[in-house]
Amino acid sequence: MPVRRARAVGCDLVALTEVADALAAFGDRYLTRIFTDREIAACTGVDRVARLAARFAAKESVIKALQIVDDATPLREIEVVSDAPVPRLELHGTIRARAAERGYTEFGVSLSHTDCHAMAVVVAE
Repeated sequence: MPVRRARAVGCDLVALTEVADALAAFGDRYLTRIFTDREIAACTGVDRVARLAARFAAKESVIKALQIVDDATPLREIEVVSDAPVPRLELHGTIRARAAERGYTEFGVSLSHTDCHAMAVVVAE
């Protein structure tokens, strides 16, 4: 009989205006508090705000999949890596430890955006 693996799903939707407003108000302080250096480097060009918003949605989706409620979550410990044709997630530090405690070692992520919203879906196994 096959072994059934634990699975959790999280999703999030972000208005691009929220990210644009945060960038306008806080600039680099916002970027370095939320995103890793690799994420910032991957989010350039005309789609910069949409790419950042999709990554923010992915971070929130991980938190939802792990069912982290009322605890501080260092968002820089959740990283969307874009070094392949399909984005992937890397967890670091306390977030990685919390995922392992819950039995989750593999994560899938899907990102999308339109002219006004970005979204992400995360599956943890």
